[in-house]
Amino acid sequence: MSGLAIAPTSGSPDARVRRGWRRSSGFGATEIIAAVVVLFLLGCALAPQLFATASPTAVDPRAAFSAPSVSHWFGTDESGRDVWSRVVHGAGTSLLIGVAATAIGLILGAVLATIAAVGGRVADFAVGRVLEVLFAFPGLLLALLVIVIAGPGPVTATIAVGLSTAPGYARLIRGQLLQVRSSDFVEAARVLGHGPARILFRHILPNAVAPLFVLATLGIGQAVVWASALSYLGLGAQPPAPEWGAMLAAARTYLATAWWLTAFPGLMIVATALSTTVLGRGLQRRSREDGR
Repeated sequence: MSGLAIAPTSGSPDARVRRGWRRSSGFGATEIIAAVVVLFLLGCALAPQLFATASPTAVDPRAAFSAPSVSHWFGTDESGRDVWSRVVHGAGTSLLIGVAATAIGLILGAVLATIAAVGGRVADFAVGRVLEVLFAFPGLLLALLVIVIAGPGPVTATIAVGLSTAPGYARLIRGQLLQVRSSDFVEAARVLGHGPARILFRHILPNAVAPLFVLATLGIGQAVVWASALSYLGLGAQPPAPEWGAMLAAARTYLATAWWLTAFPGLMIVATALSTTVLGRGLQRRSREDGR
């Protein structure tokens, strides 16, 4: 009997460890591609000189409307500026607006959700009515309303997009807070005599903010698209700033004669939205699997 090896059953610890390892290490091909795209975009945002040596604002009228070639990978615009360099340098502006707008929306949504979840029935009712009023406006329309009041510009566009996404985040975070508040360990903390403030900051919030990272990943792509739309309408970053939406706005006149002026900035917007969404969905699915 000493020479026989007994295979672990499906319910043994070894089998469970192997199943958990397979589940935790099962990165799909789409998630890997999305992660590579996100890393490339981050590299362009943090160190654009590593990917594009030409200046994004250098004008060369003799090279205007040059088609994509070896010397100009994405061609040149009406002023002879290198489109590849402008797209690469535009990643920093677009991602900064997207990340900042998402942070504003998450912070404001978390504050509203916390007031509604732990402030009692009156606070929950008041916050709920405010959210219903905000939900009555489409997100982009609400952002336009904010810009009309405060004036156009990249900072205003960032704040406007953040405010327009806050109601959705508040509803999701409120549900998570209510779920954590009714859990057993929170009830145990109350039985032990812990005060409301200690329960909130030591037990409820730390366990409720974990999904915020997934929400932020999903929200960055949406914020980039909205910010680019505002810039396209002339309400965000203004030309000649190397921002993707502003580049689309400046190139729409030449759509029939110079397709590359709109194709490549548009592809970058789509790639950013798709990669962050795929990565966020993957993180969301994995967090659910780990919670089982």
